[in-house]
Amino acid sequence: MLLGGTALLTSGFASAETPADFLARYQTEARQSTPGFNASAERGEKFFTTTHGGEWSCSTCHTKNPAARGKHASTGKAIEPMAPTANPERLASTRSVEKWFGRNCKDVLARACTPGEKADIVAWLMTSPR
Repeated sequence: MLLGGTALLTSGFASAETPADFLARYQTEARQSTPGFNASAERGEKFFTTTHGGEWSCSTCHTKNPAARGKHASTGKAIEPMAPTANPERLASTRSVEKWFGRNCKDVLARACTPGEKADIVAWLMTSPR
């Protein structure tokens, strides 16, 4: 049993429970392809608010203020704030974070986000006020 837990921890897919855990994980993953990579809240904000060749940016649904509630552009469904200071349930479970990065990156970028992009977004969300 302990061996299985160790394998999960070393694989990078263990259940991270805090925003800092996700930031560290994505930054470590990004450094595998970009030595010396450091997450940037400024890059994260720019990434979040910019369209990337399509019609939508992350802020299309989530708003430019990650501490505010958003609304899905197509369905109108309410979206709780992205900033962990405004919504402690954000960036709290690996399953949820990976699910939403997977879905939303495909919607906005038509591809998966890189670990560096994820690290930058998490860095920015962590610095967002209430």
